[in-house]
Amino acid sequence: MPAAAASTHVRVSALPSVTDALRAVESLVLGSGQRTARRNAWTSVLEDRRRAKDRIEAQDLLEAASGRTSRAT
Repeated sequence: MPAAAASTHVRVSALPSVTDALRAVESLVLGSGQRTARRNAWTSVLEDRRRAKDRIEAQDLLEAASGRTSRAT
């Protein structure tokens, strides 16, 4: 068979991201209820951080509007 007639099929698969790998390990170790609870807890942490940041920004704005200097960071 001539070299031009031979066809080579190459399968390309993307490497999983770190997130995908961690989720795969998580699914093996934790039950679905535990996964849901962990994700809900992490979502709550992120929301608390966002609210704290918003609260600090509002406090800084109020202090600046009242003529007081903002606290040092």
